[in-house]
Amino acid sequence: MSLGRKLACVVLVLVLGASAAANWLAPAGYSRQYREAANAPPSHTHWLGTDEIGRDRFARVLFGTRISLLLAPAAALLSTLMAAFIGGLAGYLGGAWARMAMAVTDLFLSLPWLFLLITARALMPLNVSPLVSVLVTFLLLGLLGWTTAARVLCTTAGALRSSDFVRQARAAGLPGQRLFWMHVVPNLKPVLYAQFWISIPVFILSEANLGILGLGVAEPMPSWGSLLKELEGLVSVGEEPWKFVPLILLVVVVTSFQVLLSRQEEVAA
Repeated sequence: MSLGRKLACVVLVLVLGASAAANWLAPAGYSRQYREAANAPPSHTHWLGTDEIGRDRFARVLFGTRISLLLAPAAALLSTLMAAFIGGLAGYLGGAWARMAMAVTDLFLSLPWLFLLITARALMPLNVSPLVSVLVTFLLLGLLGWTTAARVLCTTAGALRSSDFVRQARAAGLPGQRLFWMHVVPNLKPVLYAQFWISIPVFILSEANLGILGLGVAEPMPSWGSLLKELEGLVSVGEEPWKFVPLILLVVVVTSFQVLLSRQEEVAA
């Protein structure tokens, strides 16, 4: 493993460890308001200061990071399973099934899915609970983010269907369903694995975009998107530089994923 990938692993482990220990590092929680210290600068009590209603920004960064790093993989898992079912099975069946699946995939790819996410999220009631908003946001990401992986899996499964070992198994009388699970699916695992990990930073950025637009995770629960929304009122970078910590953290985490998963992208290609 190269030095860059080792460093990326260390960064992700540290960030994940800090977010997992959020209850210990910030026992007061992300929603407690310190009215007497609203919009305060960093101090020994509030390491990143407080927001405009007095909530500790350090605690909100920790809990927001945990939400993104736990639920983005869940959305990636859902999208990968859908891609395997739609793309992998259609590629194995071939013929009209593959053409129909790719037509549906092309239709989804032609649609601006970020705007679909915005529309679907905007149709939800304004008083929706934070937990429901979290689940719905990442569920929508998973349900709409399977198309690219489905094309890759369809092509791979189609190549496996025409391979010599599958033809030999079929000639030996192995039933189609058993042949698919015993010979095709194991050979799709590397591609599935790659597509799963590649999807995680994509969903992290998608949630951040929704949060900036005010359509992501509902208040008072924090997320990287809602934390980045605080940058809208800044006049200059040097005015309140501690507010850029969520942005820096987001860039570092996504970059670490890209560095770490560069080999997975080669596998997926």
